[in-house]
Amino acid sequence: MIHTFKRAWDDMLLPLLQRPKRLQVAALCYRETENGKRVLLITSRDTGRWIVPKGWPIDGLDGPGSALQEAWEEAGVTQADIESDPVGFYEYAKGLGEGLTVPVEAQVYLTRVRDLSEDYPEANARKRAWFAPKDAANLVDEPDLKAILNAL
Repeated sequence: MIHTFKRAWDDMLLPLLQRPKRLQVAALCYRETENGKRVLLITSRDTGRWIVPKGWPIDGLDGPGSALQEAWEEAGVTQADIESDPVGFYEYAKGLGEGLTVPVEAQVYLTRVRDLSEDYPEANARKRAWFAPKDAANLVDEPDLKAILNAL
């Protein structure tokens, strides 16, 4: 009898309760300086914590193209070279409001920034700053993103 309930739980009920992860794309923006690499972080609009530019895939664009669009809208990146394959992935719980969250896996694309604009769509909603990769790793919350930054 217990076996029947466990099988029903594992095969039918548990999959209904677990939400699949949604996919986002992220641009890990960096530049080379005389002091080594610097990583561009932005603040989130809701909590003000430090993050990398990221968002939902955009119809008509591939992963890197979508990540570049997010880098423009959220951080003002106007010219950049982006890798075609993700450098890594990280997971987080995206807040949807009223305490609801959805699990997200973000594909991270390494993006060498060549130019930034002071005037961009979310300039008034976010702060942006350059950090050494190790310092950036200490500022973000997501363990897998910390690991990606520490490996840079």
